[in-house]
Amino acid sequence: MTGSPSFKIAITAIGGQGGGVLADWIVKLGERSGYIAQSTSVPGVAQRTGATVYYVELFSEDAARSKGKSPVLALMPVPGDVDIVIAAELMEAGRAVMRGFVTQQTTLIASSHRDYAIAEKITMSDGRQDADSIQSAAEKSAGRFIQANMAEAAASANAVISAVLFGVLAGSGALPINRENFEATIRAAGHSVESNLRGFEKGFSIAESASLLEERSPAEKSIDGQPSPSVIPLLDRLKDGFPPATHFILKEGLKRTVDFQDVKYAHLYLDHLEKILTADCANGGEAKNWRLTQATGKHLALWMTYDDAIRVADLKTRANRFVRFREDVCAEENQIVHVSEYLHPRVEEVCDILPAGGSSVILKSATLKKSIGAVLGKGKRVSTTKLRGFLMLRFMASLRFARRASYRFKLEEQRSNDWLELILSLTPRNYELACEVAALQRLIKGYGDTRERGLANYKHIIAVIERVKTQADPENVLSRLCDAALHDENGASLHAAIDRLQYELNAAE
Repeated sequence: MTGSPSFKIAITAIGGQGGGVLADWIVKLGERSGYIAQSTSVPGVAQRTGATVYYVELFSEDAARSKGKSPVLALMPVPGDVDIVIAAELMEAGRAVMRGFVTQQTTLIASSHRDYAIAEKITMSDGRQDADSIQSAAEKSAGRFIQANMAEAAASANAVISAVLFGVLAGSGALPINRENFEATIRAAGHSVESNLRGFEKGFSIAESASLLEERSPAEKSIDGQPSPSVIPLLDRLKDGFPPATHFILKEGLKRTVDFQDVKYAHLYLDHLEKILTADCANGGEAKNWRLTQATGKHLALWMTYDDAIRVADLKTRANRFVRFREDVCAEENQIVHVSEYLHPRVEEVCDILPAGGSSVILKSATLKKSIGAVLGKGKRVSTTKLRGFLMLRFMASLRFARRASYRFKLEEQRSNDWLELILSLTPRNYELACEVAALQRLIKGYGDTRERGLANYKHIIAVIERVKTQADPENVLSRLCDAALHDENGASLHAAIDRLQYELNAAE
C-alpha cells in the first residue's frame, strides 16, 4: 500500500438508507486490508428523518508499526480534513458541503435523487430546496465529484443503496484497496449477498464510466415503457396538435388522467387544453414559450385527478406498493410482511362517491350525517396483506366505472370548468394575469380538511378577482394574494391581504 497512511471518510445519510451498514462494511474492509479502523456515528433529528453522520477513520497498520506506537483516531470529521464524503441523497451532499467536510482534497460520492425532508413536505406551497444550487456548490467544492442516481441503480438491482455506494467507492480508486476485498467484505456479512453484489457491480460501473454523471434534462424524458395500443392515439394527438415545448408537461398530465380514470378522460383533458392553446396562440404564447398552456396543463391534470375513496383504495392495493414495502424493510424471500392501513373516512368522503342526487340529500340533513358518522366510527385498521382487507379495498377501487356519476366528480368538473372559463376570458386582456389564475390551483391540494382549507382560500381570491383586475399590476397583486394564502393554515394572512386591497381601493376612490 502506498500514499497516505490514513483515510478519513464521512458518510451522510438519512434513516433507512443503510448508512450504518455502509460504515460497518468500510470498517471490515479496512481491517481486512491491513488498516486499523474506527467508526462513530452521531444521530440526527426527525426533521431529516433521522439524518446521521457516520465517520470512519483508517490508519495503516504498517505505518503504525514503523512508528512504534498506536495512532490516535478522531471521533468526528473535522471540517477541511476529510478525504472521502459519501452522501446517500443530494441534500445530504449539500449538508456535507455546508459543514465544511468537502474541500479540494475530497472525493465526493453522492446520489442525485431526493428524499424530501419533513420541512419541505409540510409547507403549504412548493417547499422543495433548490437542487441545482446544491449540485453547483458540490462541483465547486469537491476535488472530485461522482454523482448518479444511486437509488435508481439500487432498485434496478433489487439491492440497498449502501451496496451501490460501496461499489462506487471501490470503482473511484479513492481507497488503495482492490475490488476483491470489497466483494469479500459483502460476502462475509452474510446478508442478501447476491443482491448486494449486484448493487455493488452497478456502483462500480458508475464510477468507471464517468467521474460526473448528469441527469437527463426534462425535455429528454419520455413516458416510461412501451405505451399500450389504446394510448398511442393520445400521444399522436399530443405530438401533432401541441408545440414540442409543452410535450413533457402534457405527457405527464396524460399519464395521470389515464391512470386516474381511462383513455376517454385523457382525451377530455386534451379537449380542454386545445381551447387554451388556441387562446395562447392568439396572444403571443409562442414568444412566451407557451407559458399559459404549460401552466394550465399542469394544474388541470391535478384538478382532474383529485383524491377520492376510489383513488385511495386503488393506490393502496397496487402490486408495486407491496414490493416497495418489502424492499423498505429489507425482507428476505421467506419472510412475511404485514401491512395495516389506517382508514378514517368522513361522511363527506362517503358522499363523494355516491350519485349526486343522493349525496345532496345526505349533506343537507344533519340527522342523516350524524347517523352515517356513527356507522363509520372513529376509524379502523385494515390489513391489505390479508384477503378480507385486500378484497374490500379492491372492491372499492373497482367502482371507478361509476365515478363519472358521482357527486364529487360533478362538483370538481364544474369548479374546473369555471376556472378554465376565467382563464380564457382573461387571456386576451392580460396574458400574465391569466397565467397567475392558472397557477391558483396550487392552493388546492391534499384531502379532507387540508383540501377544504385550500379550496376556501381559492374561493376567497376568486371572489375578489374583479377588484384585482382594476389594479395597475393585477398579476403581481394576484401572486401576492396567493402567497398570503400559503403563508398560514388559518387564512389570517390572506384575509389581511384582501382587507388591505379593499382599503387601497376605497382610498383611491
